[in-house]
Parts: sequence; C-alpha cells; structure tokens
Amino acid sequence: MRRTVVAGSCCLALLCAACGKPVPEDKQAYVGEWQSPSTFLLITQDGQVEYKRRQGATTKSINAPLKAFQGPDFVVGIGPVSTTFKVSKPPYQDGTRWKMVVDGVELTKQ
Repeated sequence: MRRTVVAGSCCLALLCAACGKPVPEDKQAYVGEWQSPSTFLLITQDGQVEYKRRQGATTKSINAPLKAFQGPDFVVGIGPVSTTFKVSKPPYQDGTRWKMVVDGVELTKQ
C-alpha cells in the first residue's frame, strides 16, 4: 500500500510540474502566435509555450509550460530546467499590427 501512495504522489508531482501557469491579466497581450522569418512563438492563455528559432544551420526549440513573468521577460520550463526569454519591447501596436521584440528578434502577432 505504501508503494502505491508514494508512486501516486510522484506521478502527481510530475504532472503538476508540467502544468503551465495561466497568463496573468496584465500580460494578456503576450497571448497568441508570433512570427518572424526565422522565429515562431506561441503563448497560450493556459500557459503553454512553443518556440522555434532558426539561425543558419542551427534550430533551437522548446515546448514547455510558462513558469513566471519577470517584468516584461518570461520564464519557460519544467522543474529546475528553464529558459528566460528577454523581452526588450513588450507587445505594442504598430499601426494595425501587434509586435514585440524577444531575444533581439522583432515578432509580429498573426
């Protein structure tokens, strides 16, 4: 019986670690699909983040839950493994298009 409780507790802890935090009310402008010719970023309302960036022959990608916002920046990851996305220009409206600059790349909301 004790093994079942311990195993169940471990599974529950892993599931909770994989859950994203919903995007806070004051950061709703971040939600959506953002793109540039080299970069794709998807941030969902429920806190899931998908990111892919091509630089020459190299591709960087992550698909993980949102952990937190730190000012305009946001942290994505599971457990102790995380990545901080540096947002030098938070979402802003440029004419009729929404844009933001993440890790030095200007992205446009689709």
